[in-house]
Amino acid sequence: MFKTDIEIAQGAKMEPIVKIAEKIGLSEDDIELYGKYKCKIGLDVLKNAENKQDGKLVLVTAINPTAAGEGKSTVTVGLGQAMWKENKKAVIALREPSLGPVFGIKGGAAGGGYAQVVPMEDINLHFTGDMHAITSTNNLLAAAIDNHIHQGNVLGIDSRKIIFKRVMDMNDRALRHIVVGLGGKPNGFVREDGFMITVASEIMAILCLSTSLSDLKERMGNILVAHNYEGNPVYAKDLGVQGAMALLMKDAIKPNLVQTLENTPAIIHGGPFANIAHGCNSIIATKMALKLGDVAVTEAGFGADLGAEKFFDIKCRYGGLKPDCVVLVATVRALKNHGGVKKEDLGAENLEALSKGIANLEKQIENIKKFNVPVVVAINKFIADSEAELKYIEDFCKERNVKVSLSEVWEKGGEGGRDLARKVLQTMEEEKSNFSVLYDEKDSIKDKISTIAKEIYGAAGVSFTGAAQKQIKEIESFNLDKLPICVAKTQYSLSDNPSLLGRPEGFEITVQEVRVSNGAGFIVVQTGSIMTMPGLPKAPAANKMDILESGEIVGLF
Repeated sequence: MFKTDIEIAQGAKMEPIVKIAEKIGLSEDDIELYGKYKCKIGLDVLKNAENKQDGKLVLVTAINPTAAGEGKSTVTVGLGQAMWKENKKAVIALREPSLGPVFGIKGGAAGGGYAQVVPMEDINLHFTGDMHAITSTNNLLAAAIDNHIHQGNVLGIDSRKIIFKRVMDMNDRALRHIVVGLGGKPNGFVREDGFMITVASEIMAILCLSTSLSDLKERMGNILVAHNYEGNPVYAKDLGVQGAMALLMKDAIKPNLVQTLENTPAIIHGGPFANIAHGCNSIIATKMALKLGDVAVTEAGFGADLGAEKFFDIKCRYGGLKPDCVVLVATVRALKNHGGVKKEDLGAENLEALSKGIANLEKQIENIKKFNVPVVVAINKFIADSEAELKYIEDFCKERNVKVSLSEVWEKGGEGGRDLARKVLQTMEEEKSNFSVLYDEKDSIKDKISTIAKEIYGAAGVSFTGAAQKQIKEIESFNLDKLPICVAKTQYSLSDNPSLLGRPEGFEITVQEVRVSNGAGFIVVQTGSIMTMPGLPKAPAANKMDILESGEIVGLF
């Protein structure tokens, strides 16, 4: 009988976080304790290490996942643990979970099995308060907009053209479209508004793309919040609140240090969704991992068509990062799903479906190679996988001269990832990364979108709604168009249609909306029916969660 993830996590023998910090050269003066097992790392650590050589950068990404996810975080954690067993000082860099998915479909998000980060309960719940800080900062700006209008509206803000929305870190579909200001004159002007989930907030993206506190403050001021009656842009700095916003983020900007089940250092910081936002942890956290370790192992959300593309084209562009190797996670069950097998039948051997669905893996390998970075495929093993199915994937990769490794980190922890660690280290030794981005950010918005759609998704073309066409012209008229593209798209398919599995061809991507996140520094392109405020499912994960009289948490994952 296998233990649940939370049972394994609760049985972990954690070391005091001070000892974990010592493993990567940090003293008590470098950290700020949040209890015994978690801390924040001071920004001076990065400044003091400016002249220190960076370690190697490994990105973990995946094929298009099923609804349950394919264990990308589990492989990331397990690979970091395995690196230490190979005498390499690895520092893991992950995103912070959002309460919305924790209580919605996904449950906890801190790895799985014997490849988890701990304290798991803290990480999945309020952690060190970063999500609260982001939410408060966002809503300070939202409140300042309505207050400015109420107090005389010197800037002439057109209340029909307010772009910036309120946020909360919970799935709540009832808040997607609301009316504010009801109740008469003392309560402001009546207008339509709406909420997004905190991880979709531009504040989250700014946190993750800032390189310093001063950079964060400048980016806060550059947020486009509305248009005035003449149609000109109004920015957060016009409201004079960027200083107060940065003040609320003074602790949130510092990365969080925790540990894995095997006491490997793990930095967890920032958590933008990859199907809505850019899906990567913070530049500051990744740069710290590079300075503090021989190898930095990080991840990007969902499949390589989303998280990895945004990691390369947005995060690496702003952070000056150059990945040395990519680990592409695949599972037998997800590839069978892409081959047409329903969820309830994924446990049965089906080589025919696997042979169809493996086209998705083939396309994602091709995608990574477009950025000139070496790739290693990690097959994340599940109990129901047959030997014939595992061998089929291994042979498929070998025929294409791609290194492949069977990852058993869920069951065996770091020991189950040693072969993967060796192959990653060997790849970085033998194959030089010549990393380059996919497009020039100075290209037109339509050209950049077309490049991503055709090169990464395999689309035949792109169609734009009338509203999107108008929005693009407006962005260009404000000279805000020379920015990278961040596509909001379903994670389940290479296309914008979640039912088109495998490697679809001949499809068009439909762009519904285009808006600029000027503070973050990218243009958001919304496709399909992606929601920036998810809803809870019929049977939320929250229904299985509880806390006992003893204080023990049950059902979190």
